[in-house]
Formats: sequence, C-alpha cells, structure tokens
Amino acid sequence: MLHTLHRKLVHTVPTLLAIPAKVLPFSLQEKVLSQVFNKVFAEALADDEFEFLEQKWLQVEITDLGINWFISCVDNKLVIAPNAQTVDVSFKGNLNELVLITARKEDPDTLFFQRRLKIEGDTELGLEVKNMLDSFDLDELPKAVTTLLSYVAEFIQQGLTEPVLSSEKNTNTAKQATAQ
Repeated sequence: MLHTLHRKLVHTVPTLLAIPAKVLPFSLQEKVLSQVFNKVFAEALADDEFEFLEQKWLQVEITDLGINWFISCVDNKLVIAPNAQTVDVSFKGNLNELVLITARKEDPDTLFFQRRLKIEGDTELGLEVKNMLDSFDLDELPKAVTTLLSYVAEFIQQGLTEPVLSSEKNTNTAKQATAQ
C-alpha cells in the first residue's frame, strides 16, 4: 500500500510540476540556469574544457515538463537560449531519469539503451557532453544541494522499482533453502 503511494507520487509529481514550469518565464529560467551552470563549471570553463561546445548548440529537453533549453559556450561562458537555429546534439528525457543521471544513480548509457534517454545528433559532441558531465565532481556543489539531490534521487529510484511481494519473498527464501 505504501509502496503504491510512493510509486504514484514519483510518477505524478512531474505532471504537477509541468504546470508551473510552462508558465515560468524563460528569462527567469535563463538567469538562474546561467548563474548556476557558470558557477558550477567555473573551473572547467576557465580551463577551456567547454571549447567543444563553442559555436555548437546542445538541446536539453525535459519531455514530461515540456521544457527545452538550448545551451552553448560563448567566450568561456555557458549561455542558455529559448531556441537555436540549428541543434547539434539533443538530450531528451523525463524529469525522473534526468535527476537520476545528475545524482549518479543511473548511467546515461544504460538509460539510452533502455530508451529512457534519447540522444540525437552529433554523436561525438554528445559523447563529449556526457564525458564532461561524468567528470564533474558532485562534491563541488553546496552540501545542501548534494544532500537534497541525493535524497530526491533515492526517493525516485525506490519509487520506480517494483515491490517484492511477501509471497515472492517466501518463494525465494524456500528456493534458497532448498539449494543449500
């Protein structure tokens, strides 16, 4: 019963968040994301580690929220735009999957092969973006952010798993006892 409620929450919250996400002005989204991304990746930007994104556009789409961001690097700063004339690579996924990737609870490759994450366009650029994100140390974020991210990701992960029914537990326990 409790697990059923948990699963419903995990699947329903993104739908509820879609409403405010659609009415949140892009200018506010851009301002917050630009500040956060440029602060989080300040060292990598200073070391020209985002040069692969110069003159290129990465689309990040959170499909269940109906949100699209277009990200590029200009003069060693990450810029976020409401659209782009051309998209070089796109990452598309639901909020839950993207939170799990960000918190390192799921591997992007696994989600890609399970068709829960779509990566389209320039595969070399997509791989560079993925490798950059993989190399990012979550400990560089403020402790409160990493704690919240970890908690939310764990909640999502548990809500996405199928519960083991007590009759299945008894069957598995009996099989293990017989095998010994």
